[in-house]
Amino acid sequence: MTLTLTVSDEVRALAPGFAHVAIEAYGLVNGPSTEGTSALLDDAARRLAARLDGRAPHEDPHMAAWREVYTAFGSKPSRTRNSAEALAKRALSDAGLPRINVLVDIYNAISVAHLIPVGGEDVDHVRGGMRLVRATGEEDFVTVAGGEETVEHPDAGEVVWRDEAGVTCRRWNWRQGPRTRLTEESTSAIFLLESLAPMPVADVERAGAELAELLEKFSPGARITVHAPA
Repeated sequence: MTLTLTVSDEVRALAPGFAHVAIEAYGLVNGPSTEGTSALLDDAARRLAARLDGRAPHEDPHMAAWREVYTAFGSKPSRTRNSAEALAKRALSDAGLPRINVLVDIYNAISVAHLIPVGGEDVDHVRGGMRLVRATGEEDFVTVAGGEETVEHPDAGEVVWRDEAGVTCRRWNWRQGPRTRLTEESTSAIFLLESLAPMPVADVERAGAELAELLEKFSPGARITVHAPA
């Protein structure tokens, strides 16, 4: 893997059933949302509704497991939902899913259809390797509030993704920072699909395979590598 990903022992102890599938992609073509990606999002919402069969997203066993882990590291899961649960709620609402850009639409569609947290980072803006750790509380998380750049700090013990420059995503997969998010200019990315027991790792692998197929479809000629679950 060109970009190293490390999960700390502290996080493994907190969530022994955690697994992730990483997909590296280079030579991608991004841009504004298209009719094709919009159709993907609509189909994902339909697949989600069939999967839940009338239940609320947080009643799904996988989402319930994420709520337990969020509680374990001190976050209130009803206030700061994992990214998959938050997207699922939007998918089932009258407003529906947002249209962001081609790459974000693709991974959001996979997240909703499979009810798995999925994130995408612009490799060109990641500094050094990425690590999933429990924060000390002193790390910098650069975000935007009120239209202006501001620096926040995670809570001590909070699970965060970080690189050498600071936190890239707070509360595991709750809020991504703008520095590494995928923009319409992004051409290189790493996508992370994250799961907890009781979701079988094979389910995450299937979601990863579908994501890779869509990346190939929307970015013909891109160099895409699906890594084994870790």
